[in-house]
Amino acid sequence: MINVSELTKSYGPVQALRGVSFHIGEGEIVGLLGPNGAGKTTIIKILTGYLQPDGGTAEVHGMDVLEHTREVQAQIGYLPETAPLYPELTVQAYLKMMADLRQIPEEAQLDRLSEAIYATGLQEHLTRPIGQLSKGFRQRVGLAQAILHKPKLLILDEPTVGLDPTQIVEIRNLIRRLAKTSTILFSTHILSEVEALCDRAIILMNGRIKADARLSELAATSDAVLVLERTPEGALETLRGLKEVRGVELFRSLDGYPAYRVLGDPQLSDGNLTPRLYALARQHDWPVRELRRDVRTLEMVFNQLATEEVTAEN
Repeated sequence: MINVSELTKSYGPVQALRGVSFHIGEGEIVGLLGPNGAGKTTIIKILTGYLQPDGGTAEVHGMDVLEHTREVQAQIGYLPETAPLYPELTVQAYLKMMADLRQIPEEAQLDRLSEAIYATGLQEHLTRPIGQLSKGFRQRVGLAQAILHKPKLLILDEPTVGLDPTQIVEIRNLIRRLAKTSTILFSTHILSEVEALCDRAIILMNGRIKADARLSELAATSDAVLVLERTPEGALETLRGLKEVRGVELFRSLDGYPAYRVLGDPQLSDGNLTPRLYALARQHDWPVRELRRDVRTLEMVFNQLATEEVTAEN
């Protein structure tokens, strides 16, 4: 669906993109995550044909965006951060205008308009001027215009920015429904958005991709947590003695039991310490209460990458 290779873009002395490459297949819902100024909107503007890169290539549906800009734009549903709305028009008049601009045939317009209106829950607001709607409903109008022509690819730039918690939940639910029929790429700097909506995240910092993986892969570690009923003598030293272990942290579990966070070697062949720890506990007759593979939150991953980025710059 999307192929990006070695994209570069500068604004004067500022390098917005520094050799960005990624691939998005059909049916994926992918979050483009990064702090403000990371280059997310620049990527989206290049993919949608509104900005020309300094170098590299971008393809959508197998078409080069620079060579086939109009054809690519016809295949995309796009909602920029500031939705392209006319506040003096009613919802109905605006969507009819957008259907005409999309060159949807007259005989198909009624069905397309109805589908978009019901998909976004706008049926009770058709005669209201857009300027009188709440921001959440204005976002819905923006999404409705983006899906009128049934695009296979939806690109959304910060779709929930400025919304209250209730509106955010509504827009998230709407995006989930749209994901059943479209590939979705959306940019955000809000970690919870990616965790709530995506299976995969592309993390961008200072114009470079720092991570591109499924959330389950980002969360996985080679570490394990072992919780015991009591503290056996010599347990800490025994755990530290395992050759696949690079460290052990002793702490108390939430219910007060002794717990060990066993830090596995990143080069561990299968990435999973738990079978070794189970065998060790049986060997020493330790009273195991819990044994599980440790996981990282997206926030932990993001903060680690941000720290590494700052360290590399210095």
